[in-house]
Amino acid sequence: MMTNLFSVFDPCTGLMSLNWMSTIIFLMIMPFKFWLTPNKNIMIFKFINEMLSKEIKMIMPYKGIKLIMLSMFMFILINNFLGLTPYVFTSSSHLTFSLTMALPLWLTFMMYGWMNKSKSMFTHLVPLGTPSMLTPFMVLIETVSNLIRPGSLAVRLTANMIAGHLLMSLLGSSPSIIIMISTMIVFIILMLFEMAVSTIQAYVFMTLTTLYSSEI
Repeated sequence: MMTNLFSVFDPCTGLMSLNWMSTIIFLMIMPFKFWLTPNKNIMIFKFINEMLSKEIKMIMPYKGIKLIMLSMFMFILINNFLGLTPYVFTSSSHLTFSLTMALPLWLTFMMYGWMNKSKSMFTHLVPLGTPSMLTPFMVLIETVSNLIRPGSLAVRLTANMIAGHLLMSLLGSSPSIIIMISTMIVFIILMLFEMAVSTIQAYVFMTLTTLYSSEI
């Protein structure tokens, strides 16, 4: 039972497995260049981008970061929603997916900060108003917190996506049709909840990455 339950997260289902293709399949189902006038998808994306652009500008006023963060948000959001579709592999439920985005960005921020703004990076290791007796401990604590940031970002996204999929797999694995029909309302509510979680996790991933970049 446990093998079948966790098999939905197995990225390799055969010799010619194409499960990871779901990560970029949205590029084929959204051909914007064939539309002469803005369609509903483009209007929704523009509305979301305008709202998020204002928040990113408040956190990080420098130019260039907005394009990276908005692209990452839409990429995670679309993959999270595709994972809710039946028989589509959920790439965002694997650390390979989330850590591939979190680790390079974190390394870039750290390398840029220590190479160009060393004084500012040292200042962040000791919060303002810290007693001199606690300074070594605060430096150690802040160093550890900086080192685990990419891991916490990746695990947060992966764990939240896995939890909902496991719950839906448990509810859908019942052999009785009567029980499955009786739990249909619970399934609908859970699906709405998973859609909200997919959106929130993409937003949290983008916001935390922007906050980390603003400390440089």
